Amino acid sequence: MTPVSTQTITEALRWRYATKKFDAARKIPAETWSALEEALILAPSSYGLQPWKFVVVEDTATREKLSAASHGQRQPVDASHFVVFAAKKNLDAAHVDRHVRRSAEVRGVAVETLKGFGDLMKSSTEQARKAGYLDAWMGRQVYIALGEFMTAAALLGIDACPMEGIEAPKFDEILGLTALGYGALCACAAGYRAADDKYADAPKVRFRPEDVIIRA
Repeated sequence: MTPVSTQTITEALRWRYATKKFDAARKIPAETWSALEEALILAPSSYGLQPWKFVVVEDTATREKLSAASHGQRQPVDASHFVVFAAKKNLDAAHVDRHVRRSAEVRGVAVETLKGFGDLMKSSTEQARKAGYLDAWMGRQVYIALGEFMTAAALLGIDACPMEGIEAPKFDEILGLTALGYGALCACAAGYRAADDKYADAPKVRFRPEDVIIRA
């Protein structure tokens, strides 16, 4: 792999912003979108459990419903692509076993050789369940994927807008997530900024480095 330059990283991150108004006429090329989906698939998660679903909403009528369930925000409709990030609810031993089987398949080893790893994951998730923070833990993994998606988008010159201003129960109902054992946490619109989005050229407001970075 050839690393990108530090300048490329900082320029992309300074260029990006939470796009409020998208150009509805512009669509992300298929090859570029494929790379963004790959960024989601490759996102890291605790134990590699991947406790998520990424719902790429393509149906126009469904997007209109999601817009209504986003306090009327138009990004779900106007953006080229719209992704809903959902977390696994009450992650169980069956999910762990599925991860173990997939690990064995990908790495070409017998499932039995991963028993210790599987038992460790089951013990950890069961402790979290009993302590009442399992869903919160899994939810935090979803936000890692969101961050990776947004960074990849910026590096590809794709605008994005992360959205927590959604009515999650309505999203779950519209997309049938509850029946799958998942719950929507947030969403992200992706595409190209509209020429008249007043926020596009607004200076990026951040605290000074010394206010947020501690060297210990």
